[in-house]
Amino acid sequence: MHVPPTVFPDPVALGHALAAEIASEIEDATRDGRPYVLGCPGGRSAHSTYTALPAELAARGLDLGHVVIVMMDEYVARDEATGDFLRIDPALAHSCARFGRLEIVERLNAAAGPRRGITPDRFWVPDPADPEEYDKRIADVGGIDLFVLASGASDGHVAFNPAGTPAGTRTRVVGLTEQTRRDNLTTFPTFGGLDEVPLYGVTVGVGTIQEQSKRVVMVAHGADKAEAARRLTAAERYEPDWPATILSECAQARLLLDEAAAGTAPHI
Repeated sequence: MHVPPTVFPDPVALGHALAAEIASEIEDATRDGRPYVLGCPGGRSAHSTYTALPAELAARGLDLGHVVIVMMDEYVARDEATGDFLRIDPALAHSCARFGRLEIVERLNAAAGPRRGITPDRFWVPDPADPEEYDKRIADVGGIDLFVLASGASDGHVAFNPAGTPAGTRTRVVGLTEQTRRDNLTTFPTFGGLDEVPLYGVTVGVGTIQEQSKRVVMVAHGADKAEAARRLTAAERYEPDWPATILSECAQARLLLDEAAAGTAPHI
């Protein structure tokens, strides 16, 4: 399915628009007395949304006790002696768990106020020791109401799914390609060089995204995402060489771009 883009003047306008949508969906879930499950990437693409969302929630006076945050991936270390994959220290600057806790949960909880925030048991990060459990956990809560997605700038990875990922993949540990690791030098500037970027990650699969999301929104902004925007705008079906094109196979899919990513496309 072809997904036409909606183009905004800049990342700030894009972030405010998506934040308002999320706040409205949380408000609806509150009224209906049901959980609201938000799938979140780490990194730059959704940052303007995460920045705008607290004010939207505070203006509506929303209690977030029913909100679940589902992080899409995390870096993984490997025990060379046993071959086991292990969680990295969540205090590390490049930890996706740390990003989610500081940039998403703590900001939203501050907006909600005391005893009205997201509880620790509702902040989820995939576990490399039992990745299959993540898909079951998501299914048990009723699926993801909205999964915010981002595309790799140069290889189209989504979460840590590399180019060549087959359709239908589930949460699992993957080796990170050199190109993905280079992209992440920009995402996490605290890395001193490519040799400091982990070689492995645990990630939701493209099948997890497609099958367990009620709605998805792909966000891309900046001139460095122009190729990603072109591939995503042109895609009519999943293309394994650019995994972010899973967008075209998802329910209620939307593509939000800024002018820099969209090039000459008209903005709203």
